[in-house]
Amino acid sequence: MKVPHVRKIAVLRANGLGDLIFALPALEALRHAYPEAELVWLGRPLHYEFFSSRPGPVDRVVIVPPSRGVRDEPEGEDEEVLADFFQTMTSEQFDVAVQIHGGGRFSNRFLKRLGARLTVGLRSAEAIALDRSVPYIYFQHEVLRYLEVTALLGAEPIKLEPSVCVTQQDLAEVDALLPQVDQPQVVIHPGAGDSRRRWPAEKFAEVGDALANTGARVVVIGTGPERQVVDAVCRAMTSRPIDLAERLSLGGLIGCLSRSCLVMGNDSGPLHLARTVGAGTLGVYWCGNFINASPITRTRHRAAISWRLACPVCGIHCLEGQCPHTESFMDEVSVAEVTAQALDLIRHDTMREHLPSMSLGAP
Repeated sequence: MKVPHVRKIAVLRANGLGDLIFALPALEALRHAYPEAELVWLGRPLHYEFFSSRPGPVDRVVIVPPSRGVRDEPEGEDEEVLADFFQTMTSEQFDVAVQIHGGGRFSNRFLKRLGARLTVGLRSAEAIALDRSVPYIYFQHEVLRYLEVTALLGAEPIKLEPSVCVTQQDLAEVDALLPQVDQPQVVIHPGAGDSRRRWPAEKFAEVGDALANTGARVVVIGTGPERQVVDAVCRAMTSRPIDLAERLSLGGLIGCLSRSCLVMGNDSGPLHLARTVGAGTLGVYWCGNFINASPITRTRHRAAISWRLACPVCGIHCLEGQCPHTESFMDEVSVAEVTAQALDLIRHDTMREHLPSMSLGAP
């Protein structure tokens, strides 16, 4: 049910790039349902960079200070900084505050301190109550999870697949580093925030070589913490990939992905971002992450799945207990499977202009 007299809506989701991407359809739904309201995103510095440099559903970004369970940082939280933050947020007089930051153990208390007249969001068993809530059940696709939350506000889905505007500045940055050529471009992102989600570097290298042998230009990307795995891929390839790790801003990354016919990687932010800017994608997923984060369509977006549930070191079932090991669960995904899917996607890249839209209603 829509809420009357809404002037200002706060949306809390202060985590990674992929998490932001999954929230975009919910933001579009809110924008369409409340066209006159100011939509304020409470997030991280990366989100400020993202929304401030391109058109989108958000009017303003407020950076959340370090806060336990909401924006965890090495330095920890500062109570005085948080008190000042909540005083400022209370003075904003939000009509609605929306929590799509997880089950709510920490984030629901955080949301309550914003002082909004109505609180809406996710709620796990240990979280405090909000005015309207959706039960947080871990295994649910993230896009649909957030759309279920915004539906509590009468915001009907407009689209299922996120989309991001590519700007001329995005393209200019990547063109300065990587001039366009008359050959298909493939991007490999071998990193992931959790090492258990990483497919081995040497397997990415084998697929990269197979694609290079068909005439594709292969580019490898990554951030500073992923330098080691990027180097491992580049060393293992017999062809000569282009190493753009640590050389792209967020805008440059968007431009690079949009220039690519295929982006291949683990379950990670760049892979999910690539789907929003027109690239075909091939993700290597652990089965649990596949449920939550896989692409919704299959014409240009594919997945290779590891069904391993036992730790490869100690054998503990990962859904029944925890262990300290960080070894990859992804080794069983074969190079042959990934290569075959990658080649099929490249062959079908010419279909891009003829694909149906996943929009559900008015733009």
